[in-house]
Amino acid sequence: MTDKLYRPFAHNLGVLLNRPVHCYNRRGRPGSGGQPEDYSVRTEINDLAAVMSATGSTDVVGHSYGGFVALQAALTLPIRRLVTYDAAVSLDGSLHHRWRPELEVAVTAGQLDHAWAHLIQGLGTAGPVSYLPMGALRMLSILSARTRLGAEMRQLLPTAVLEMRAVLDADAGAADFEALATPTLMLTGGWSPGYFAETGRQLSAIAPAVEFAVVPGQLHEGPLRPGKRLAMRMARFLNNGP
Repeated sequence: MTDKLYRPFAHNLGVLLNRPVHCYNRRGRPGSGGQPEDYSVRTEINDLAAVMSATGSTDVVGHSYGGFVALQAALTLPIRRLVTYDAAVSLDGSLHHRWRPELEVAVTAGQLDHAWAHLIQGLGTAGPVSYLPMGALRMLSILSARTRLGAEMRQLLPTAVLEMRAVLDADAGAADFEALATPTLMLTGGWSPGYFAETGRQLSAIAPAVEFAVVPGQLHEGPLRPGKRLAMRMARFLNNGP
């Protein structure tokens, strides 16, 4: 996703916090650099460190792959408080079976509707839609390309290949996060795929700094949807309040 899609959510969060909330485009997005040959989560951690230095920010909010990057970054960067939503962290190989080699093959061949179908079916992030047959998903891809969100997803499919590899390459055990010192709130939506909740439960059980909670009624793309419920939950934690 791009920063443009997150701006309404960032605005709501900024109003609730009464301070600026900065969005930035990660590698491969408009206005940002491309993914280098040696791309890894370390690339994204260095970029996050640069953004924090330039803006003076000390709190971080990350969604999906961004949540994965933020959790890895919190092990080394001076992050005051961290909130993740559906962080895509692979623990003990938990996400390996969600990687579809066909995704990379389709992207290389320029078959973006086929690639989108494999991405959605593999990750299961589109709710019941994720379980439709491939033919139906390809048709939905064609239709969704007419929407702003669908068009951006198609445009960013090539970046998903290296990002998924980065997640799998950083596979770790829950114990590797035990020393995490940053107060962290891991959230998942009530309608998000269950593996996000399982990750949150595992990390909160072993890392004293991690709190886990489910936000009822929220889908995986919760931060991209209208409404302030999710922003309010995050703002309370970031402001150290009840």
